[in-house]
Amino acid sequence: MLTMQKIVHVDPSIFRAYDIRGIVNKTLTRDTVYAMGQAIGSQVLETGEHSIAVGRDGRLSGPFLVAALCEGILATGCNVIDLGVVPTPLLYYSTYTLKTKSGVMLTGSHNPPDYNGLKIMIGGQTLAEEGIQQLYRRICTQNFAEGDGKHTKVDIIERYLTEVVNDAKLARPLKIVVDCGNGVAGHTAPELFRRMGCDVQELYCEVDGNFPNHHPDPSQVENLEDLIRVVRETGADIGLAFDGDGDRLGVVTNQGEIIWPDRQLMLFAKAVLADRPGAKIIYDVKCTYHLDKIIREAGGEPIMWKTGHSLIKSKLAETKAALAGEMSGHVFFNDRWYGFDDALYAGARLLQIIAAQQDDAHTLFNTIPNSVNTPELKIYVDEDEKFLLMQQLIANANFDLAEVVTIDGMRVNFSEGWGLVRPSNTTPCLVLRFEAQTAAILESIKAVFRESLLAVKPELVLPF
Repeated sequence: MLTMQKIVHVDPSIFRAYDIRGIVNKTLTRDTVYAMGQAIGSQVLETGEHSIAVGRDGRLSGPFLVAALCEGILATGCNVIDLGVVPTPLLYYSTYTLKTKSGVMLTGSHNPPDYNGLKIMIGGQTLAEEGIQQLYRRICTQNFAEGDGKHTKVDIIERYLTEVVNDAKLARPLKIVVDCGNGVAGHTAPELFRRMGCDVQELYCEVDGNFPNHHPDPSQVENLEDLIRVVRETGADIGLAFDGDGDRLGVVTNQGEIIWPDRQLMLFAKAVLADRPGAKIIYDVKCTYHLDKIIREAGGEPIMWKTGHSLIKSKLAETKAALAGEMSGHVFFNDRWYGFDDALYAGARLLQIIAAQQDDAHTLFNTIPNSVNTPELKIYVDEDEKFLLMQQLIANANFDLAEVVTIDGMRVNFSEGWGLVRPSNTTPCLVLRFEAQTAAILESIKAVFRESLLAVKPELVLPF
């Protein structure tokens, strides 16, 4: 039975493009999370399903917020399968193996300790954009089902470990360092790699929602400094780093070189295409231009797409691609795996590739092209302004013979490099990245973008 109750206020700012994210007890309260549970449970019931898998990361706010989430779901008559504390990939895994098709992960991902949020799958699809706004509208109108759902607990970890170990066999044992940044991957990653036959040196694998050692975000150089040091000190074959909820991978070679996700993806693409010639490979607009050439040379079909884990997963499902990845570190194997972003499984596949080679990781990655490039650069603007600025930049675009791609912001492909500016979907800023064959060409591309940006808004403070 559906019931229409009085409208309650929820902060619309927490409903982001890819997920729900807010500051605990400010924009994300217990009552809000309870209402989200009601909305999600109601929506799942409308698909004809009756159960939702629920997991949480190791954040301090997790216990009371997950209780509110489960109570809200149960109040609709939808059942809860409680996985407890698990990395996000195990929540996704459970929706396939337990056949719920729907799941909710309570996680703040790589955000500061006072944040938390929800990543949501309904009917086999990870919610994004309009799907998330639909939940917001349901909460605003209190359009909820009513019932009395059943709450059960399931241990999914053992099943997951067994399946990954059976899939990714190592030709030789490896010595590795694993840095979980005190995130929830510490529950699972060291055990997984030990079962694969690795000698594992643990670094910050105790789950601690205070994140006392460094921020759990492997996309930032400063968060990889300890991993680089320990890899060198121990003579390890490779270093693996995970973000707060275990769905993004960072990689450091035996010589301490950081291998950014787009270069990881080139190695993965070559390995996948060796077994599946002609397969489609997806990468986001922030990735290197070398991917297109590498994928084509390996016999694959490259597809550039929008940034965002939910959007990439939707495109992967639409195209039946064998592999996808984005610059943030999300890697999606639809080859021997289920097509969701899983940093633990990606780590296992990387170890399998390295173990099959006589060369060390540094030598192996030297076969993968590299260029002069920048990290992500950010121009901070008002939240309401970033999309307007983006529209103006595209409207004023004049780059002579360069190719302008506008699937997500504006990426301009020159003959010897490229530049990107796009509005962030999670923070009030424009995000930029540049890559070129030489430092001089990189500076010339920056200059072109600098001129375009200041022509739209002269007072912008540019970080390049």
